[in-house]
Amino acid sequence: METYQPLSRSIAGKKAIITGAASGMGRATAHLFASEGAHVAVTDLDHSACEAVVQDIADKGYSGSAKAWALDVSKPDAIGSTVVDIAEDFGALDILVNNAGFAIPADIALDSYEESWEPTLAVMLAAHQRMIRAALPYLKAAEHPRIVNIASTEGLGASPGNSPYVAAKHGVIGLTKGLAVDLGREGITVNCICPGPIRTGITDAISEEHKTIYAKRRVALRRYAIPEEVAHMTLSCVLPAASFLTGAVIPVDGGLTIKNA
Repeated sequence: METYQPLSRSIAGKKAIITGAASGMGRATAHLFASEGAHVAVTDLDHSACEAVVQDIADKGYSGSAKAWALDVSKPDAIGSTVVDIAEDFGALDILVNNAGFAIPADIALDSYEESWEPTLAVMLAAHQRMIRAALPYLKAAEHPRIVNIASTEGLGASPGNSPYVAAKHGVIGLTKGLAVDLGREGITVNCICPGPIRTGITDAISEEHKTIYAKRRVALRRYAIPEEVAHMTLSCVLPAASFLTGAVIPVDGGLTIKNA
């Protein structure tokens, strides 16, 4: 009989970068990772907002820690220099979570469409591969290197008036699968999470009444999620024990994508 082989479910001491970590799912993930003992680079556009998250994490007294970096992921040079700075400050990189994003409604018939297309693809697709490429030398040196890309259920289907976002999120899923194959030989896992209706800044403008109507009609669990519910799936993907999970596309959507009626 083969001996049972225990696998670690601890990220204590791991060094992680999270983009878009000043709010929503990114902030929840930063808190969760720090509570599990990881050292987290909280990155976002606004340094003061990142510092507020870092202070909140410190106030909680977690076993891990956090440090703030301002980062505009639409700027390739900023990505390169910031990743190097983080890796040198931390002494290593083990985990990368590509989470930064936003939503701009876009009508293909309008001239303003290009104003949505370019920044959407830059932040929510091109930036993912640039972050990965910048982090790759350090991830190759890690014992349990993990990459998680945050896509959306819009990467599995589409809503009207949202095609740049839909295109970007479909692209993230394709990028995840392609890089899972390419980086598998290095032992680097690359997975993708597709959140459904989540209570974040993107959905703040939707009234509670309309959130309730939508959830009861479309979501099996009949509610919106909180960011922490997505963060816990992200944590599951970066555990050392998640060593044979790669190229996965995981909906965290309360049953949205499987509900036909």
